[in-house]
Amino acid sequence: MIIRDALEADLPAIIDIYNAATATRTSTALLGPVAVEERLPWFHRHSPNQFPLWVAEIDGNIAGWLSFHEFIRRPAYDGAAEISIYVNENFRRRGLGRTLLAKAIADAPRLKTRALVGYVLGHNAASLALFEQAGFERWGRLPRIARFETAERDLVIVGRHV
Repeated sequence: MIIRDALEADLPAIIDIYNAATATRTSTALLGPVAVEERLPWFHRHSPNQFPLWVAEIDGNIAGWLSFHEFIRRPAYDGAAEISIYVNENFRRRGLGRTLLAKAIADAPRLKTRALVGYVLGHNAASLALFEQAGFERWGRLPRIARFETAERDLVIVGRHV
């Protein structure tokens, strides 16, 4: 497995993984697929030295990705970053998410990040377990804040100081 900064050429694979996750209703609050073109501004907001976007490549395939995002645009929150992890369903249960998350934790000081925050839908037990195994704690819960068709879901906020 190679973890590297994402290239614009990786964006179609990143979006494919994201759209597959969107359809499951367990990983994101979007309700429909996104197009590569509409995600270009999102891609270009990432910076390898502050808010990176990494891909995990296995045998030439983009197997997953992790992105850093600005947490909240207020000076007191400088040094906090939101992270998101998505893994291609064909590469799950191989430790890919754990490896990406470990890299985020290890690289946080270099990125001048003192706290990592994740938003996880409460019914996504696999993601909650992944973060908890990496030393993240549950910092909050927004009950029934997300609505998918007729189902209401909690949003769990996980965090870790680094």
